[in-house]
Amino acid sequence: MLRGLRGLRGLRGLPLCASPRRLRSGSSSQGEEKPDTTWKDRAEIVIIGGGCVGVSLAYHLAKAGMRDVVLLEKSELTAGSTWHAAGLTTYFHPGINLKKIHYDSIKLYEKLEEETGQAVGFHQPGSIRLATTPVRVDEFKYQMTRAGWHATEQYLIGPEKVQEMFPLLNVDKVLAGLYNPGDGHIDPYSLTMALAAGARKYGALLKYPAPVTSLAPRSDGTWDVDTPQGSVRAKRLVNAAGFWAREVGKMIGLEHPLIPVQHQYLVTSTIPEVKALKRELAVLRDLEGSYYVRQERDGLLLGPYERQEKMRVQDSWVTDGVPPGFGKELFEADLDRITEHLEIAMEMIPVLKKADIVNVVNGPITYTPDILPMVGPHQGVRNYWVAVGFGYGIIHAGGIGKYLSEWILQGEPPFDLIELDPNRYGRWTTPQYTEAKARESYGFNNVVGYPKEERFAGRPTQRVSGLYSILQPRCSMGFHAGWEQPHWFYKPGQDTQYRPSFRRTNWFEPVGSEYEQVMQKVGVIDLSPFGKFHIKGRDSVTLLDNLFANVVPKVGFTNISHMLTPRGRVYAELTVSHQAPGDFLLVTGSGSELHDLRWIEEAAIRGGYEVEISNTTDELGVLGVAGPRARQVLQKLTSEDLSDGAFKFLQVKPLKVAHVPVTAIRISYTGELGWELYHRREDSPALYEALMNAGQEEGIADFGTYALNVLRLEKAFRAWGAEMNCDTNPLEAGLEPFVKLDKPADFIGKHALRQIKASGLKRRLVCLTLATDDVDPEGNESVWYEGKVVGNTTSGAYSYSIHKSLAFAYVPVALGAVGQQVEVELLGRNYPAVVTREPLVLPEPVRSRLQKKGQGLTAFQP
Repeated sequence: MLRGLRGLRGLRGLPLCASPRRLRSGSSSQGEEKPDTTWKDRAEIVIIGGGCVGVSLAYHLAKAGMRDVVLLEKSELTAGSTWHAAGLTTYFHPGINLKKIHYDSIKLYEKLEEETGQAVGFHQPGSIRLATTPVRVDEFKYQMTRAGWHATEQYLIGPEKVQEMFPLLNVDKVLAGLYNPGDGHIDPYSLTMALAAGARKYGALLKYPAPVTSLAPRSDGTWDVDTPQGSVRAKRLVNAAGFWAREVGKMIGLEHPLIPVQHQYLVTSTIPEVKALKRELAVLRDLEGSYYVRQERDGLLLGPYERQEKMRVQDSWVTDGVPPGFGKELFEADLDRITEHLEIAMEMIPVLKKADIVNVVNGPITYTPDILPMVGPHQGVRNYWVAVGFGYGIIHAGGIGKYLSEWILQGEPPFDLIELDPNRYGRWTTPQYTEAKARESYGFNNVVGYPKEERFAGRPTQRVSGLYSILQPRCSMGFHAGWEQPHWFYKPGQDTQYRPSFRRTNWFEPVGSEYEQVMQKVGVIDLSPFGKFHIKGRDSVTLLDNLFANVVPKVGFTNISHMLTPRGRVYAELTVSHQAPGDFLLVTGSGSELHDLRWIEEAAIRGGYEVEISNTTDELGVLGVAGPRARQVLQKLTSEDLSDGAFKFLQVKPLKVAHVPVTAIRISYTGELGWELYHRREDSPALYEALMNAGQEEGIADFGTYALNVLRLEKAFRAWGAEMNCDTNPLEAGLEPFVKLDKPADFIGKHALRQIKASGLKRRLVCLTLATDDVDPEGNESVWYEGKVVGNTTSGAYSYSIHKSLAFAYVPVALGAVGQQVEVELLGRNYPAVVTREPLVLPEPVRSRLQKKGQGLTAFQP
């Protein structure tokens, strides 16, 4: 037995006196099953890694009917992070669809013992997150607005209820609690053994020890997987190798941005006050103290998250690899790193002052830069999937196994989880960046999660536009897929600090000024983070005609096109510019660059199309020029006729602006008169300076993405990732003008979309106006009608034209009529909202067309 918590300071390098598994509450007494002695030389899928995530995937695939599922584990099942995990399970997650992953995990764990006959040691006493500051209460209210349209229960409770569920807590500082019934903890070892039993029951082969020694891709897309026990020819690979995942990736030339961090928790001996309880304590998370506490038999288990300057990154594993043979080993304890958290815990839970420590666990957990795992197919490598980087693998394992198995079997994800897309990282993600961000993410585990949150470690990366040094001193930069992009610009005398808030903050007035700048004069915005692809070749037209629901634009023109999934969901939105016969420029948002490129590349390979596809994202800079005076400014710098008759809306032309070669597209996400100018990245400074100098008379100025968002919302322009994604179809999203069901090509999703149209829609996207006070919708808030949640917002902002809040929302078709009144929940209060005719402000091309025809305008005119 070790010393009590009363004498923690100075303790370092404490020995371990028991394995984590032997201390688990309700651990299974059943031993690990003996490895299978059979072998398969061919497989539908080979899963590398026998932790809870890999075994869960094997279980789900085999149960769904996939034959020849093979899992290869280098030593034994649960070796690695699974073995020493604290085993917490929770329905809560601030991400919208990650709540579904948590939900599916818990629902599986509740039934797994009955299905497999293996005990899993699952406890569900509920969990409480503590709010001890007013801003934390706001965060809880913010999260509650996102809970109403999900299946999981979640409640905001007062201090009395908190103490009822955790009577050992000193509630003097507690203002509120966020309570999730059904939360709890599970024994990771027993969970994995139960999943393994289920996988075998349905026909999967789990082989161990079978370390993978080499991976060789074949020309037909299959893989040769070598182990000391033999080789397997696999149609598909999944890397689920935990903290060995980097080594697996390196076998095929990939540098996965993963890094192990040390996480410590301690277990106490029996505490009389705990033993005397008549029911199990709820799991407690003290967010200000940055630790969690749960009951462990008749004692407590406590795990802190240190600040980033104190936490330990196992960076030697990145440079030198994981030590050979490391599996069920642990690091030495270092309680000095967590002393301040334990002292806070002793004040909040006084019985800890008298408790003795019987075990300290310090083990490696693999982090990605943003703490979210990497899940899905990897761009640039055929039939290679990953399920790695799980900082919270136990709660993710069940749901991720289900999610990935459905994606693999159905050919598309069951719902949108682009925040987990492994392709959100690219060549810009260096080991130095990964370490800086992983350190930050670990240290920020329990910080307040604001809307429009920015984190600054590891920035900037090499991915800065040619204007970064010019713009950075004058604006608040946002981080977009490695890029720095202006969110809003300062003016003399304005507060330039980063001040995140759940309410309007210091960017509110500057964004209003930028909005007026674009509506009344002319503004310039750096759009360089756009993803940009060049596609050409004999079959390029045929490929795009089969990829997109819209028609292929004529040479010299651009259109907005959508790639759909086989089920008719919106996989991506891009602009397609036909620059010359068979020569296309495709542009997508920064966050979906490799996500979209992978889909296009796979379609080209699958169809056998003769095309060349190149990613020119990093080579091309983009400047947007928009506003009623945009033409006047640009015309000074080019000999090309920019008049409305000579350079039509959605036309694309090569030209020179101030002697800089550009591809100019007459399009603007602002909805105002504008052009996007694509050019060599190194030419950005010269082009920008020429524009700003030429526009002095017109009052030219910069604007950022916050103002851009307001402008596009007023024009009722949809945004991919908000109004449309793999959770929505284009018909309910109001994208009918871009979907050509009558075009001859049998584009992906066409058949499904026809069925959706014939069956009729159940919901539709509407535009809402809200009369609020100092808070505006962000998206994903609950929409109420007659005391019930009936839908959700997708995005929102303050409209500087009508001086009200504005939001897109999905509601039942019956509630979609203009004038319909509903309510939107913001920070714990329901605000009246009205379905309004869209767009709130007519786009400039529509205004111009109506004026030429002598027709009156039916929407707001600037």
